[in-house]
Amino acid sequence: MTVVIEMKKETGGDGQRLFVPAERTKRRPEAIADRIKDYIRSEGLAPGDRLPQERDLIDTFKAAKGTVREAMKALETQGLVFTRSGPGGGAFVAQPSARHAMELLSTHFFFDQPSIRDIYAIRKVLEPEVAGLLAGRMRREELAALENTIRIYDHPPADLEEQYRQRIAELDFHSMLAQLCPNPLLGFVCGLMHNLLRELPAARSIYADPTPLSREKGLSFQYRLMAALQDGRSDDARAIATEHMAFAESYMLEREAATG
Repeated sequence: MTVVIEMKKETGGDGQRLFVPAERTKRRPEAIADRIKDYIRSEGLAPGDRLPQERDLIDTFKAAKGTVREAMKALETQGLVFTRSGPGGGAFVAQPSARHAMELLSTHFFFDQPSIRDIYAIRKVLEPEVAGLLAGRMRREELAALENTIRIYDHPPADLEEQYRQRIAELDFHSMLAQLCPNPLLGFVCGLMHNLLRELPAARSIYADPTPLSREKGLSFQYRLMAALQDGRSDDARAIATEHMAFAESYMLEREAATG
């Protein structure tokens, strides 16, 4: 047993793998879950459509009841399937939720959290691209929603609780841009970075710091960015977002060192 544990530590263990090696045979429940996904695609099933009954899946895959149930449970955990009991119950195709996916990925980093520097290394590269892609594409109501978010933190806070809400609202501004990004994968990764910051203890301590960054500086970046987005100035939007991310990283790392 000791040898097995040491080997897992050396190789990282299956729990830390980012992929399934080609030479590794998937467990039976995993393979069945993959085949159910293939079935959903090939049959053109949409959220809300019913999946075959459990007995039919058992017959189709020539698998034990426990194996099929484990496969369905995995799909339910992934947010692709939901079950309903009672008359007319059964298993149905679910609409995968971005929020659910974010929660699963955040949990993945629960015991091995990225650093503020790790997160900003990604934000500095990707968020200027989000800004560039959105320039000239945002509707009036979307720009108004951004401005409404800014109003949450465009004034001095009355207390530390409001100050914390304001810092989180500043992240919300960027999350809204990520959600609107025409490249959904790019937007999702940026949104994940924001969620990790919301949950990272070091970042939360900085957001609760009674000596926050200059509000005027942060607001200046965001108002300039909004103007570039509205005017369709892609290059300016990228440049402003790049400058903003560099400033934010510098501030966060400085405060982390001071409060750590």
